[in-house]
Amino acid sequence: MFGIINFEAFLIAGLILNLTPGADTMYILARSIAQGKRAGVLSALGISTGGLIHCLFAVMGLSILLAKSALAFEIVKYLGAGYLICLGIKSIIKRKDEKFELKKSNGITSYRKIYISGILTNILNPKVALFFLAFLPQFIDPNYVQSSLPFLILGFTFLFTGTIWCLILALFASKLSERIRKNYKIKMWLDKITGGMFVLLGIKLSFSEK
Repeated sequence: MFGIINFEAFLIAGLILNLTPGADTMYILARSIAQGKRAGVLSALGISTGGLIHCLFAVMGLSILLAKSALAFEIVKYLGAGYLICLGIKSIIKRKDEKFELKKSNGITSYRKIYISGILTNILNPKVALFFLAFLPQFIDPNYVQSSLPFLILGFTFLFTGTIWCLILALFASKLSERIRKNYKIKMWLDKITGGMFVLLGIKLSFSEK
């Protein structure tokens, strides 16, 4: 139907891939543990939005540029790595007098920043684009490769299940850390740990290859 083959196998494979810990998982966990439920949820939604953009790029063929151009891949990779490292350093050197709780920050502006950070973290990871190009075509009938509909259906299905998992992860992690975050000293250490995780993710991304 709609040019899709082995849809059940796609769902199973997609769920396994969503459950497999990766950079996005670590990012959401770090935000949720350090800044609470809203930050975690917004990060998850940002990651999903970034995945949606990658999916649309793949459908339009723009992601093929990353697959064929080593220079384009390297540029996007280092932009993403630099962004994560900057986020990490900023978190590590946060002043002691800065407010930690998201609900005590500048409201909509802070929410927007966290959401956008999630989008950029995903968009600036070229391996996500290559994933959509390599994974989705395996479940599309060769006679329908010129149609965007099967790509969109598979991409949205994968993103839907991934978003559900990311939201569960964010809520679970923030719930576990809720009591810990009430202690300001512990919250400061969580900030530094979160920053360290972002830096490590950035370094890992910088060494990634196609």
